[in-house]
Amino acid sequence: MYIMKTKYITSESVTEGHPDKICDQISDAVLDEVLRNDKNGRVACEVFAAKGMIIVGGEITTTTYVDLDVLVRNKLREIGYTSSLYNMDCNTCGIIDIIGKQSPDISQGVDTGGAGDQGIMTGYACNETPELMPLPIMMAHSLSRQLTKIRKENILDYLGPDGKTQVTVKYEDDKPMEITNIVISTQHTEKILDKEDNSKITGKARKEIIDAVIGPVIPKNLIGIDTKYHINPTGRFLLGGPAADTGLTGRKIIVDTYGGVVAHGGGCFSGKDPTKVDRSGAYMARYIAKNIVASGLAGKCLVQVAYIIGVAEPVSVMVDTFGTSEYSSSQFSKLIRDNFKLTPKGIIDMLDLMQPRYSPTSCYGHMGRNEKEFTWEKTDLAQMLSKSI
Repeated sequence: MYIMKTKYITSESVTEGHPDKICDQISDAVLDEVLRNDKNGRVACEVFAAKGMIIVGGEITTTTYVDLDVLVRNKLREIGYTSSLYNMDCNTCGIIDIIGKQSPDISQGVDTGGAGDQGIMTGYACNETPELMPLPIMMAHSLSRQLTKIRKENILDYLGPDGKTQVTVKYEDDKPMEITNIVISTQHTEKILDKEDNSKITGKARKEIIDAVIGPVIPKNLIGIDTKYHINPTGRFLLGGPAADTGLTGRKIIVDTYGGVVAHGGGCFSGKDPTKVDRSGAYMARYIAKNIVASGLAGKCLVQVAYIIGVAEPVSVMVDTFGTSEYSSSQFSKLIRDNFKLTPKGIIDMLDLMQPRYSPTSCYGHMGRNEKEFTWEKTDLAQMLSKSI
């Protein structure tokens, strides 16, 4: 007797006002500013945010100048931290610069074309969405984007910059069927606190958030009669951003990639120039996986590449198609090595990564995006791959 296999997958996203995402955005803004004037710049920029203070550190080797004070304040202003109301004011916050230069022990290996570090990088694609991404993370990002949009457009004038979303999708026989849970946690002012119980927001505000955030972006066919909406489940969310929780670059790596559907590889992406394979290798792995799925050779594809510091070629290439392809992992590995440049220089050239294209990546995911900056999202090799195996 056939038994249908049911599972539930949950993914989260955060808004650009989340403390960790503040740090990612500043890190990538620094990287873009260096690459704008120095294509050979080396950047590993880390940011720490807490209680009215931004600390910018890391290793940067460049011939250009970056005015960190102006850059940080402009980024905070763009996000929405523009007054003491949210305990992080772009005009008055403290900024500390503790940036050094890249270690010569590392640079001697990178200068010759080798990888900037050891590690494993993963890329994934599946045919669940037009972007060839898992449905849960795409829905979570859509909600976070919408939450930010209605705040910036002042549609709901009580929203603050910090926010998180989460979506649970029910799968049957590996096919997404419906969303069972949607979570919206958004910072807000005292305006929407219930007068009789100020530990929670009003029912009116709850409905407004559902109508303005969830309604416009979640397809109606994914909402079931039992779908649950969790709006600010702790009750209220007055204190947010770095005033409530410290932020750090690279602490939302699952949000940045595939929402936990598959394993994440090595380190984070933001603030790292593309000689760092943590970033460029992960982008290439996504590019490969997406083109394989777009070619029709597999319904799902996970690509793992591994590097060691100072060595250009990856030490291994692994492919898993989860039973959705008639071809073996070894056949795909050969296909990849024959058609994709996997050295750091080859990846940079193939995806044109030495451009100031990274600020848009620092929020709402590095994968599954349609903007022109995301060159690793192209499917320009799909047709060729379908004829090459």
